[in-house]
Amino acid sequence: MGVPLNYNLRNLIERKGTTLMTAIGIGLTVAVLVTSLALTAGLKTVFAGTGDARQLIVLRKGADAELTSTVSNDAYQIIRRFPGIATDAKGEPLVSPEGLTVVNLPSVDSPTGMNVTVRGLLPIGVSLRNVVIEQGEMFKPGLRQIVVGESIARRYPDARIGKQVRFGRGLWEVVGVFKVGESAANSEIWVDLNQLRGDFEQQGGSSSLLVRANSDSALTDLKKTIADDQRLGTGSIGEKEYYEKQTASGAPLQALGFSVAIIMAIGSAFAATNTMYAAVARRAREIATMRALGFGRWAILRSFMLESICLALIGGVVGILVAMPINGLTTGVGSFVTFSEVAFKFRVSPNAIAWGLAFAATIGAIGGFLPAWSASRKNIVTTMRDL
Repeated sequence: MGVPLNYNLRNLIERKGTTLMTAIGIGLTVAVLVTSLALTAGLKTVFAGTGDARQLIVLRKGADAELTSTVSNDAYQIIRRFPGIATDAKGEPLVSPEGLTVVNLPSVDSPTGMNVTVRGLLPIGVSLRNVVIEQGEMFKPGLRQIVVGESIARRYPDARIGKQVRFGRGLWEVVGVFKVGESAANSEIWVDLNQLRGDFEQQGGSSSLLVRANSDSALTDLKKTIADDQRLGTGSIGEKEYYEKQTASGAPLQALGFSVAIIMAIGSAFAATNTMYAAVARRAREIATMRALGFGRWAILRSFMLESICLALIGGVVGILVAMPINGLTTGVGSFVTFSEVAFKFRVSPNAIAWGLAFAATIGAIGGFLPAWSASRKNIVTTMRDL
């Protein structure tokens, strides 16, 4: 025979003060965990939404990032003639040489400046991305014009339409704001590749090549051909795979969040233990009466465990409500691959909410076990006599 659950819920309501204080402590712990999970989910959304499964990024052999790579013009001319490469309406191979550098701009979070990725492109490189011009227009080849991703326009006041940004050998006019889905490209500045080469004295060559295959089977063959051709000194990686690896940028922040959550969870578990011990001491006569009425030790143990878990779940709901305002909030994190900021939105997903509630329930179970065990072991006669 089990103790009715409404008995436990009624006791939680009667102890409003202790229930509320314990729930708030557990709630803050859950809020830290959910925030960490929302950060990771936001970064994954950005990087998972970047790239095309049909495309390869060609880098110098041994390089693992575009910023540290150099691909010669000779290699570019050889690769663009390989079989299996898709072509545009004019029959031109869809191979985009791209230059990459980093500039420092003051942001809303850091007036002293943050690193921003500047990508040099030719028109064919723009055509390889699903670009939507939200404001203004695309830069014109041969002019000192730039277009900025929507995240850049939002977070960097100096990089908005009509303003000028200084880097390289002088000023560049901001002529447009673009968006490429929910991708890392929205945290970049795009310029004409040849203008960028001139400013940074990079005559010929590029940081990387973006190559589109004409089929899935051709993609595999193309990757092998690039790796095996000794003239090139290059390797390749799937574009989506390249960006998915950059999710590790948020690992230090996530690890910090998890560490803080675990430390807070230990304190919350002790708080739950104290609350439940107090409840057991105050309800000793009730416990003895229930034992006399035929409720077994297991029923008492289960009842107080459920009460502790319910208390913790109330805290879990509080924590989720505390964390919800960050959902959709835009922030940025430094990438160890590009050495620049990548903007993303916190995502309080159903998965994060489920983990938060499970974490709260675990705290309740751990914190409530010893008091519940104590309640289940009380001797009926001794307890009634002492009271």
